[in-house]
Amino acid sequence: MSFTETPEGVITAKKMDADNARLALQLATRIPLMIRVSLSHLLSLSEESRYWDLRQALTIRVVRSILTPPQSELSSISKTQKMLSKEPGVKGRIWVATYSCPTDSESGNGIREVIAAAIQGLRDSRDPVCPETVSPKDLPLPAETVEAEWTGYRAEAARDEKPPAGMLEKEKYDEMMKEVSTRTTVLYFHGGAYWLMDPATHRPVVKKLAKLTQGRCYSVRYRLAPQHAFPAALMDGLVSYLGLLYPPEGAFHEPVRAEDIVFAGDSAGGNLALSLLQLLLFVQRHNLSIFWHGQERTSIPLPAGVAVNSPWGDITHSSPSCETNARFDYLPALHNNHETDAARPPCAQWPANPPRRSLFVDDCYAAHPLVTLVLADSWAGAPPVYICTGWELLADEDKFLAAKMARDGVPVTFEEYEGMPHCFAMVFPKAAGARRCMVGWAGFIRKVTGTYHDPYEAPPLPGQEEQQQDDVRKVRKMETSFTMIKAKTLEDVDLGTDGVNPYTQEEIRERIYTRVREAREGRGPREEDGPAGEAVVVAKL
Repeated sequence: MSFTETPEGVITAKKMDADNARLALQLATRIPLMIRVSLSHLLSLSEESRYWDLRQALTIRVVRSILTPPQSELSSISKTQKMLSKEPGVKGRIWVATYSCPTDSESGNGIREVIAAAIQGLRDSRDPVCPETVSPKDLPLPAETVEAEWTGYRAEAARDEKPPAGMLEKEKYDEMMKEVSTRTTVLYFHGGAYWLMDPATHRPVVKKLAKLTQGRCYSVRYRLAPQHAFPAALMDGLVSYLGLLYPPEGAFHEPVRAEDIVFAGDSAGGNLALSLLQLLLFVQRHNLSIFWHGQERTSIPLPAGVAVNSPWGDITHSSPSCETNARFDYLPALHNNHETDAARPPCAQWPANPPRRSLFVDDCYAAHPLVTLVLADSWAGAPPVYICTGWELLADEDKFLAAKMARDGVPVTFEEYEGMPHCFAMVFPKAAGARRCMVGWAGFIRKVTGTYHDPYEAPPLPGQEEQQQDDVRKVRKMETSFTMIKAKTLEDVDLGTDGVNPYTQEEIRERIYTRVREAREGRGPREEDGPAGEAVVVAKL
């Protein structure tokens, strides 16, 4: 999906004025709600006031209202995608260099064969709808090119300074690399429920990760649903990883070592990062090779780690927290999603033909472990994983994922932020809790890639380099930790590894399969939208 741009590549002032006017109208109609929320908060009448400041309370309640509009205000899928796919332009302390990784026909066939093998091999025989056999011909071919944004921190730029006029993308990359001081490379997948947003909308958080890690980010413009259903995004993720490890001719970068790469993402992007990890684990366990640009690549290495923020782990929305945590989140509860989606105006992209219930995935794959990750049988052998979440709709699935990985022997760093909504660090970037979250997120990335110290800590003094390397070796032996960060004091509370997740694997599986059976019979809620709320917040606020 391309951006709507002027010849200069930025939104026109007229269009921006129209968007601002639309947002102002939405806020004006919600003034009574804002007054009620303010009074309730200031008088400490709501439970949420124990965890939120007034700005957070207003933002969460207003955004929740915007995400559950009356039927007369609903937009079609196509119109919503267009509204949230605007190129904001590049300015300020950021380098962005766009690169397209090519996929020749032989490489495309090899990738399709591996993913088909994983879909069939990871299938659970108890899944009531997943097909028993999957042929590569059942899957679409990978895209001819997969675009991504190399992103780095531009320290000396003024706030509104644009890149020098006339620079080629390769020249921008070369200038970016002059400011990169570590080997850390973050392979980033943006959120947006797999059908919204773009690397351009996530430049602020990607820039922040690049700054805090003193490294670089490779933010992937994967194909979006409903135009491109599963496994299109997974194919694009695999192409991007192979492109880092084994760059095709003409690439901007030299080969990147796997031990310098960390998969990262938020929400649906977190799902994609973990799905790619699960795919690579399958490839390793079965000694599969992948034909890539003229060479057969065997023993595809795993990355140094995976670091995800509020990952979407259950596409079916069957976790109890999808309802019980509604008061702490701006995402609408599942039953509200159902009412909203059923009333959306039809468009060229949706409903799909042939019909399906989910925007992202065909019905037969909704409970597949590469889609609904809480059903993955094993994470054994995975590199260290960082997961952060709030008291949000996705909290149960995030806790379960972290606990399951720890039981499988994976070093897990789990952070639960008291009272916070979905992807809160992106919604409230200036809040103290957001800074704590970003430092923890980036700090984990630095640890697993060997640049161990706190992102705000000074580099070692001359003569201390050897001691630093000893510390690096110790830190890379990651230990599992489960921590709650208190909302207002930012105090760390050790949760231990027991009791974080109250549900068994069988309970999780039974809830999901029940939801899938109900969907097949035309009962139960739909799963169309997914956790796309942070996309709307980032775009509008």
